[in-house]
Order: sequence, then structure tokens, then C-alpha cells
Amino acid sequence: MAQERILISSEWGEVTATLADNEAARSLAQMLPVTINMSDHLRQEKTGNLPSALPELTRQRDFSVGTLGLWSSDHLVIYYRSGRVPSPGIIVLGQATGDVSTFDRPGSVTVTLEAAD
Repeated sequence: MAQERILISSEWGEVTATLADNEAARSLAQMLPVTINMSDHLRQEKTGNLPSALPELTRQRDFSVGTLGLWSSDHLVIYYRSGRVPSPGIIVLGQATGDVSTFDRPGSVTVTLEAAD
């Protein structure tokens, strides 16, 4: 089965992402389309709450530019810088294949996640 691609769009621009092959990412795909108000956090990521929780899976602490992650069960994160998070880490949901530097600016933004064509 091919990995699912999604489109992440906002007034600042859009990027595509390939979802990870795991239960949490499949659950995210099932709730699309979804619109989320995201805030800037630590000048490395945009964060926002999903409408419902996703399954708990193995977590990791390192992330790269473009990683889509899950901090808590319903807390989506889009990383526009590389780094490391404290324990317990994040559940990786996917990887942006577009230029996520569009999110590298202060302030909040509303994003829409939907299946890519």
C-alpha cells in the first residue's frame, strides 16, 4: 500500500507531506479534512489541537525540518527547524516534502490538512 500524501495549506502558503506508515498517521488521515489554529512555539514549530485524540505509539526525541509529530494525544506539531524534544518525545506522523520555512515566522496561523490529489 502506498503511503498517503496530504496537503497542508494556510494563508502563508502550502506544503505537501507524506504520512508515516503507522496507526496514528492512518487515524489522522481518517479525520481529514481538518482545520487547526496553530501557534508558534520556541521558534521551531507550529502547534495546534486536533479535533480528537490519535493512538499512542512509540515516541522519539529527535526531529528534523518538516517532521509532522504528535506531542500529546491530540496535539499536532509541524517542525520548521531541526532539534530534540524532552521526554517523552513525539510520535512521528509524517514528513513534509515541501518548503516548511513558510511557517518560520512569529504568530498564529490557521492551517487546513486534506488529502493531496
